[in-house]
Amino acid sequence: DKEIFSGLPLTLLFIAFVYVLFLFLGVIEAIITSDVIVSVDMRVANLLFAFRDAELVKILIWITLLAKWQIIVSSAIVVSFILWAWRKRTYILPLWITIIGSELFYSLGKLAFHRPRPDTAMFIENTFSFPSGHATMAAAFYGFLIYILFRQIKKWRYKINVLFFGIVLILSIGASRLYFGVHFLSDVWSGYLLGALWLLIGITISEWLRHGKRLPRFTPTRKIKILAIIFILAEIIFYVNFSLNYNPPIAHQEATGVIVAANVLSVFKDKQMPRFTETLTGEHQEPLSFVIVAKNDKSFIDTMRRAGWYLADPVTPTSIIELAKSAIDGRDYLTAPMTPSFWNTRVHDLGFEKPTEAETVRERHHARFWRTQIETQDGKYVYVGTASQDIGLKWLITHTIRPDIDTERKLLFSDIEGTGDVASYVKEKFVEPTLGSNFSGDQFFTDGKLYLIILK
Repeated sequence: DKEIFSGLPLTLLFIAFVYVLFLFLGVIEAIITSDVIVSVDMRVANLLFAFRDAELVKILIWITLLAKWQIIVSSAIVVSFILWAWRKRTYILPLWITIIGSELFYSLGKLAFHRPRPDTAMFIENTFSFPSGHATMAAAFYGFLIYILFRQIKKWRYKINVLFFGIVLILSIGASRLYFGVHFLSDVWSGYLLGALWLLIGITISEWLRHGKRLPRFTPTRKIKILAIIFILAEIIFYVNFSLNYNPPIAHQEATGVIVAANVLSVFKDKQMPRFTETLTGEHQEPLSFVIVAKNDKSFIDTMRRAGWYLADPVTPTSIIELAKSAIDGRDYLTAPMTPSFWNTRVHDLGFEKPTEAETVRERHHARFWRTQIETQDGKYVYVGTASQDIGLKWLITHTIRPDIDTERKLLFSDIEGTGDVASYVKEKFVEPTLGSNFSGDQFFTDGKLYLIILK
């Protein structure tokens, strides 16, 4: 019965609560059992770290602070004053129950799970990672504001606008936490779910207090409107001042332990390092086809340049726009950014490309390389990589590769050998002959052999 609160309204709210609760418990189970989500967490963190841009960081700081407790509490006080003055007082208690409950339970979650922050964290945070407090408070507080406005606004056009912009704001706050590397993807997702649970509790209490009551119409006086505007402006000034003076401590990336090896390939044979590249979920893609020993990045890049291969631009808004223009025009972009690929949970560090006879960004030779923590006894660094050829665009965002990746391996080796920089090399079996597919479903085949190249 939709006419009584304990009928259809409470039934729907209860079903929604149970559904979100099971989603939240599912995330907890996945983290405890190290399910696929944990693998995805690490790769997403490394992917966003590779795309970190200083200008975008400045913008996202302002967004992430919208869920800082100081801003949430001060905003809630302003909202409570306006609700009291506007005689919409049945919303005030549920609002604060939603905020306090969310704050309490995400704090308990951090203490219960003790999950460390990602290694890619840009800022030093003094609390644990799971669940995300910012995501929890964003879903709870801004979700309740959406509910209030949705209830009070009469026209559906404005209701949809409020819902749309509110959801965008909540998602943006979570995205900022991921971009700064202070949370894993599952931390933010669980924060949203926890915030949604308390949001549903708050809405349930609010609907119970309101149901069946005839609320008197009230038209605020000019004085009340002016006071409300003053409170809102004061909150905006507080937020701007807080944001301008916010200087979180910067975290420094710690280098992983160095492995000094007399025989580089033995590290892979002992399974200390993976032999295959990976998809976002950790499934195998192409096996490594190169292990290159060089003095440093500069020496390696110089050799590749002499071999006729261009160092790919980092992925930035500018380079993506230029890539799109080149693809549409059918022209070449010699240093175009490359689709990220994973090895050992990390995005490739160096991307190289060589134009084909078609001289278009749609077709090109690709090589991706990762720095490893392996060093030789004479202090040289070890890089691992793969080679492939793009033969066309797929979905307008990535390329289709030529299945015969061994031909690309041979091409890249010939180019490097032609520079005269090779001190020695061996070609040997690395994995079993493999037929597989990459993250976008492109088929490939290889005999499983690998070049170990030592540069002068």
